[in-house]
Amino acid sequence: MAREIGIGLLGVGWMGDVHSTSYRRVPAHFPECDGVARLVIASDRSEERARHAVDVLGYDEWTTDWRRVLDHPDVDAVSITSPNFLHREMAVAAAESGKHFWGEKPLGRSAVETVQIAEAAARAGVITTVGLNYRQAPAVRHARRLIEQGDLGEINHFRMQFVAGYSASPNGALSWRFSRQLAGAGIIADLGSHAIDLAQFLVGPIVRVSATSAIMIPRRPRVEMGTGTHFSVVENATETGEVDNEDWAAALLEFEGGLKGTLELSRVMGGADARYAFEINGTAGSVASHFERMNELEVSARLVRMGPQHPDFARFQPGQGLPMSYDDLKVIEASIFLQSVADGRQRAPGVAEMVDTAMVTDAISRSCVTGTWETTRIEGGYGYAH
Repeated sequence: MAREIGIGLLGVGWMGDVHSTSYRRVPAHFPECDGVARLVIASDRSEERARHAVDVLGYDEWTTDWRRVLDHPDVDAVSITSPNFLHREMAVAAAESGKHFWGEKPLGRSAVETVQIAEAAARAGVITTVGLNYRQAPAVRHARRLIEQGDLGEINHFRMQFVAGYSASPNGALSWRFSRQLAGAGIIADLGSHAIDLAQFLVGPIVRVSATSAIMIPRRPRVEMGTGTHFSVVENATETGEVDNEDWAAALLEFEGGLKGTLELSRVMGGADARYAFEINGTAGSVASHFERMNELEVSARLVRMGPQHPDFARFQPGQGLPMSYDDLKVIEASIFLQSVADGRQRAPGVAEMVDTAMVTDAISRSCVTGTWETTRIEGGYGYAH
């Protein structure tokens, strides 16, 4: 018999909506899942958004005090979908309250904060899931399977782009994402977290990097905290503020075993919507993927459309060529979290995988300053292996 898991939500923005909807969809797509979500209580500093969680998303209660969520006796687990600067405090408090958590990347604003979260989760013995959802795409998982089976031979080339134009307009709102204090690194932490996790998921551990970065739009229109997102455009702004984290970055990557590859990241590339792409070549074949066409994979120059024969595809669509969506990947993620909480078995991607990713994103940030190759381990290490 399925176990009911009481869910609390910390942050009722777009991603809070996605988490909530994903929980509700799990029984339809994963009927064998041993965990069934009950949406108990949601919090947001905005009363309007907190009420939205009850009126629209289906939570029983709302609050503007996120600690009330952790104190609620019916809450077993929480989704952390708040801005980056709240992640560490919320995740550590959740762990100390004995609440399992599904947190959005980059989890901590730095590797140090991410490790602190991981250590708190380990001490408390709670289950964690982190929102590294691009690894759940059937095309990505099929590519990984081909690599693991040796179908591509020895891997000798790796190229990845995670570039977008969501902030290409100089009139894009100065949300918290453009503040180093509030967000940590800019595009390196934002899309870079996804890209680095995907690179290591497909090819293996990254051991050192050499990188450079730029702030291409140095000032943006100010908006009141909580009223604009990084997608918002403000016309005829009366006041602007400084952007102090990266709009663009590029890195050389060296993987364990000696393979070298390239990575480009941008949030200001005009003409790019969600150009999240990779190409991996080997001595016997290649794979290439582009997220704007996430239901396709190019295998040795041959187009393969995803279908029921590929991982988890049949849970969402009955026939080849019918597209899955971004939100479907979050349903897969929700099912992983609920099943893990129900049976007590930690599954990837959790906070340990996020630590591995944060070590690399921190190394990229350091290399942008030093201009030298940087290893992906801080001296002394943190006890987490790739």
